Amino acid sequence: MLHFGFSYVGLIFLLLLFVPNAVWAKNKPFEYDKYVGNENKILQLLERIGEVSVSCIVLIFSDFNIRTIDIWSIWLLFALLCMILYECYWIRYFKSAKMRSDFYRSICGIPVAGATLPVMASMFLGIYGGNFLLIIATVILGIGHIGIHAAHYREITEEK
Repeated sequence: MLHFGFSYVGLIFLLLLFVPNAVWAKNKPFEYDKYVGNENKILQLLERIGEVSVSCIVLIFSDFNIRTIDIWSIWLLFALLCMILYECYWIRYFKSAKMRSDFYRSICGIPVAGATLPVMASMFLGIYGGNFLLIIATVILGIGHIGIHAAHYREITEEK
């Protein structure tokens, strides 16, 4: 579709992403910073490109705002459900001992939920809005973000 204009749905989704991450910055897992230096630089680059692209796209296209409720709205519902699970993931993390294993846990069978759920939500939002730019940006974000978190998860399982 690609209709320029402000997206209040995009703003809500970004707030649901950024607020827990801001709180997390003061509640990182024990020795988290020690392992960040091991991250794949290409995945980091893809993650950053995806983060900036997704953040901009969800705000500047009105395609994501609620319109007529129809069968297509199921994609918006899926995106919302992913974000609700994402918030549940954070609540569980903040109540935990805040170990690395707590940070990379799955939720409802979804692996590395802290990385996977926002990517899924963005993909569903892109499908709902019919916005191919968001879908492309989400694929880039997913490769980097999920790739990095999956590597950290593998490190944890290998240490055990």
